[in-house]
Amino acid sequence: MASRKSLSEESALQESHSVTGRTSLSDDDDLAPYRVEDNDPISLSLQRTLSAGQHESLLARIEAPAVVLAEAAEANAESELPGVVGKKKNGMRMAFMNMANSIIGAGIIGQPYALLQCGLLTGVVLLFVLTLVIDWTIRLMVVNAKLSGTNTYQATVSACFGRPGYLAISLAQGLFAFGGSIAFTVIIGDTIPQVITAIFPSAATTPIVSLLTERQPVMIFCIIFISFPLSLSKNIANLAKASLLALISMLIIIVAVVVEGIRTPADQRGEFTPALLTINSGVFQGIGVISFAFVCHHNSLLIYGALRKPTLDRFARVTHWSTGVSMVACMTLALGGFLTFRNRTAGNVLNNFPADNIFINIARFCFGFNMLTTFPLEIFVCREVILDYIYSTFFKQITNEHGIEEPPEPSMLAHRLTTASLTLVTLLVALTTDSLGIVLEVVGSTSACMLAYILPPLCYLKLASSANCSWKQKVGPVACVVFGVTVMIVSTALSIMNFFTTTHDDSIET
Repeated sequence: MASRKSLSEESALQESHSVTGRTSLSDDDDLAPYRVEDNDPISLSLQRTLSAGQHESLLARIEAPAVVLAEAAEANAESELPGVVGKKKNGMRMAFMNMANSIIGAGIIGQPYALLQCGLLTGVVLLFVLTLVIDWTIRLMVVNAKLSGTNTYQATVSACFGRPGYLAISLAQGLFAFGGSIAFTVIIGDTIPQVITAIFPSAATTPIVSLLTERQPVMIFCIIFISFPLSLSKNIANLAKASLLALISMLIIIVAVVVEGIRTPADQRGEFTPALLTINSGVFQGIGVISFAFVCHHNSLLIYGALRKPTLDRFARVTHWSTGVSMVACMTLALGGFLTFRNRTAGNVLNNFPADNIFINIARFCFGFNMLTTFPLEIFVCREVILDYIYSTFFKQITNEHGIEEPPEPSMLAHRLTTASLTLVTLLVALTTDSLGIVLEVVGSTSACMLAYILPPLCYLKLASSANCSWKQKVGPVACVVFGVTVMIVSTALSIMNFFTTTHDDSIET
């Protein structure tokens, strides 16, 4: 039986090479569930691994049940048994919206500042190159999951490096997502009250309504009554429609910055220097800003798992479209902001514009709204990390239908309590500060680099050794690890030095 299954899977892989690849995001796709990309050395390595009899039950364990359940759910939606809850599956368009929304978040506003740090020429090149690297490592994570017989980022790293690897990835994922959720809450408090004050000047003197012009009441209201209900969803697929609205709001922000940047008076613009046009001294800080904006690895396997008919080719198309569109969006905003304000470019480019600019205030509102819908994605990841750690450490493992031991499914009570606790802690931390700059720099330079540039290629190198891959297939992953470690060390050191320098200068002035 095992031999027959292996042969059928290998046949499906070979047959898929005769099908011409498509580049659209159409859901009308009847491709075989095990199709791999043509001439992809990683995919060919996976095929050789299957041919050698290693992990031969892996594809059936991860993909086949998902495909069968997705198709069965669509064919028998009306005949679903009472009490049986099926997981919602996304088409490729919805998966694209979720991934693109994970990328086009708070970090996009800092892209003009990244060009300031790197210099125009260097920044544009880095933005393009880092997009390619991020695209590759996201897809590499799925290959790693297949080779290791796992279906989550944590499980993949744990399978490769044991308990230390599991703790490292959990900490990196948790810190990055938690730091992002705090930043989003702070942004909500910094943007929405300004917009309400600009649109309704009398609101500040109106009883009760005046609370909407104050930072902390607005943060409490938005998080508790908007973001928290969205965060209670147990499946990331349910956030796709909110992701669509968030992407529309980010489009408004980009248009506002470009249009109002052109209309900005000359006396409000900055100046160019040779360094600003070529390569500036803050290249590593700029890499950190770009990386913080593009890292969505902590959501990627969740999005892959919510994809209808999850195959390598289908997920690759989702990834290409998501990272490509995100790069165009970031590049447009970066150039629109930096070419306008030059050496005066602020970390948040919206702060460069006057407070009474109507179009920019609309953009500020859209930015705050985008944070409301991105916040649940980060809480989703934090919750998964915490519950997975708790249930894998303190609860007796169970054997699933594939004969694999795994933690039991968390109860609904645990799900709700964890979500409420994370939301409350995030809100409390955000209420105590109006600036998380240095904290997010350090967290971003460590966790972002770990998630995007270090752990995915490290896992592949570990798995490739057992699959007898050639040295040519290992050059790229090795270079990516070296790059990630270098950026992490240098960026963190510079952030800490800048923090102490700023603190020392402030103490002297005082």
